[in-house]
Amino acid sequence: MDLDLRKLRYFVAVAEKLHFGRAADELHIAQPVLSRQIRALEQDLGAALLTRDSHGVALTDAGRQLLTDAGPLLASAHAVRRRVTVAARGSQRLMVGFRAGIAVTAAVRQFADRHPDVLVDVRRIEWDDQAAMLLDGRIDVGFVRLPIDEAGLRVTPLYAEPRVAVLPAGHRFAGREQITEADLDGEPLVWHADPSTQPTRRPHPNAGYLVRGVDETLEHVAAGRGISFLARSATVFYSHPEVSFVPVPDLAPEQVCLAVGASRTSPVVDDFFSAAQATAEVTAECGNYEMWQLGNGVVSQLG
Repeated sequence: MDLDLRKLRYFVAVAEKLHFGRAADELHIAQPVLSRQIRALEQDLGAALLTRDSHGVALTDAGRQLLTDAGPLLASAHAVRRRVTVAARGSQRLMVGFRAGIAVTAAVRQFADRHPDVLVDVRRIEWDDQAAMLLDGRIDVGFVRLPIDEAGLRVTPLYAEPRVAVLPAGHRFAGREQITEADLDGEPLVWHADPSTQPTRRPHPNAGYLVRGVDETLEHVAAGRGISFLARSATVFYSHPEVSFVPVPDLAPEQVCLAVGASRTSPVVDDFFSAAQATAEVTAECGNYEMWQLGNGVVSQLG
């Protein structure tokens, strides 16, 4: 029997809340109706998904597996609806997502030369929504940074780039040609939950300031609340008069990739992939600096 997406959405609501009453309220249906739908789904799958007793609701092993698989499946169904709606308008449109510091202009231009009839939009994405936006169709293609949850995605490496320390302008290491990670031992951290921006020596969850995005990072560092780390290319697009960027060669480089939904089959998307791969070297050059003016925290790119 085909999997009923409505029943699957009902199951996810219960599985996330572990409470039939609250899930029914969220879904705007009666609790008895929700219970019947969950029992029907269990019958369809031939497996118990939830246990119910005096202690409450819990997931079975089968339920935990279904919850893991349900997210990408429901997001994919939502993406199909989005693409059908766009197609019904008679227009061709490609939404390209990108992380901070990743230049997409070269790929967009090359693609536009081949497909002048396709409107290409670009949208900034963050580490914690890059996979979700690809799966649910808010973006068609994404320039992402690893790590990313690759479930339901096709991820293709493009290039790697070094990372830099982000220091207050008055820091004792500001103006250095380069430093090591060990030099920064014991420094308070302004850090992202995004693993790609964290040092290899991970901070304690309660240590330092937790931020989201480059702008917040620069403001906290400038205020002297700690140091941070960024991909080197991000410093081309972001600067702050009270911040200095210093290379840290012993930190593992960041990997930039192109990602698309694994089930997405489209000649237009394939052509954009080709354009992105062909221009990856140009894109990577945005992070290749020939001169660092580190004494005053300014980074320049020549040529």
